[in-house]
Amino acid sequence: MSKTDEEKFIEKYRVHSGNKAKLNDIATSEKPPMKRKEGDEFLAEIHEELKLLQNRLYAESKKSLLVVIQAMDTGGKDGTIRKVFGPLNPQGVRVHSFKQPNTKEVAHDFLWRIHSCTPKHGMITIFNRSHYEDVLVQRVHKLVDEKILDRRYDHINNFEYLLHDSNTHVIKLFLHISKDEQRKRIQARLDTPEKNWKFTAADIAERKFWNSYMNTYEIALNKCSTKHAPWYIIPADKKWWRNIIIARILRSHLEALNCEFPAPEANLDKVIIPD
Repeated sequence: MSKTDEEKFIEKYRVHSGNKAKLNDIATSEKPPMKRKEGDEFLAEIHEELKLLQNRLYAESKKSLLVVIQAMDTGGKDGTIRKVFGPLNPQGVRVHSFKQPNTKEVAHDFLWRIHSCTPKHGMITIFNRSHYEDVLVQRVHKLVDEKILDRRYDHINNFEYLLHDSNTHVIKLFLHISKDEQRKRIQARLDTPEKNWKFTAADIAERKFWNSYMNTYEIALNKCSTKHAPWYIIPADKKWWRNIIIARILRSHLEALNCEFPAPEANLDKVIIPD
């Protein structure tokens, strides 16, 4: 596939500023152009490229990458991290999961707990849930006044621009699954003993708010997809194809960083290792 074709492939998942994404109109599944076995081989090839790109990022140590992953419950956040980022060098990857804020975190502004977790130069950091929870859950459950929530989108955009301006590249992935697919995945947690630990009653309770979550996600996607921190809507019902799409997006953004290995010391050809 040519570079132009690859760019077109990636762009079709991107939320463009000025366009209003409607999640009900966006497919949660699509027919892949390859079989599963071919897909696994293709993903393995991409991983070899990603390893080299990550190595350059780490060695140059002038830029970093933040990957934000959001999804409904069972949307595939953990699986994405394991399958797409798992083969990379763990020394250069950090994962932060953001749960319900504790009392100390609540006593600060909503971005306080986020900023210290962003990646230092040379690193890839993945947010498993993120600062977007503070405009999602809060709005769905009406925990914060809407006027405050409306201002938070601007705070998020300014925060992400600050990161970009400090050489932290930001990409954001919304794993888009159907309500029926979520039902199947929750049922699988109940039917499989070794997955029982993943089930909580909250999984069922939150399904009642599905439509509200979709509407709230649309607001965040449309208000906060910018040139410097784009959102991508990933069809995530088919897990293996989801992983390929994300790996290709990741490869594209790492390539765009144009990282290079530092120049070696002079006269290395004359160095002799003593006995």
